[in-house]
Amino acid sequence: METAQSRQQAAPGAFSTFSAFARFVLCGGGVGLASSFAVAALASWIPWVLANALITVVSTLLATELHARFTFGAGGRATWRQHAQSAGSAAAAYVVTCVAMLALQQLVAAPGAALEQVVYLSASALAGLARFAVLRLVVFARNRSQAAATVRTARPLHAAVARASAPAGPAALCRAA
Repeated sequence: METAQSRQQAAPGAFSTFSAFARFVLCGGGVGLASSFAVAALASWIPWVLANALITVVSTLLATELHARFTFGAGGRATWRQHAQSAGSAAAAYVVTCVAMLALQQLVAAPGAALEQVVYLSASALAGLARFAVLRLVVFARNRSQAAATVRTARPLHAAVARASAPAGPAALCRAA
């Protein structure tokens, strides 16, 4: 039998995922958008693949810090473990953007800056969806499981307090006497 309490417990998880995704889009999307312009600017001085690699490293460090502090509620700075795991998902995103841009270069002889931005941002958005799942389910999962354990531990305490403050039944009165 599903109770109102169990429906309420299910809803925050869905809401939590949606709000985390909204924060991910804001933080990661903001960093990604700035990165796309930084890659374009840097690529005028060095090869595009190198520019993308450098900007990917810097933006991954920044985004991981933002995600640790705001997106996934870790409550503080990202650990070295989280940075390393995040770097793995960023490396996959780097490959996706490189393949997309190389494919564009093969398909269009001289793509304009606007088309390059559209392709780069589209590839980044697709990679970002996968990155959100990895960050939520792997990189920052420990923090959520610790919070869930805290909530689970707190509930029985409330039940124990309620039982202790409830009036004693006849059997309890007999034992006390």
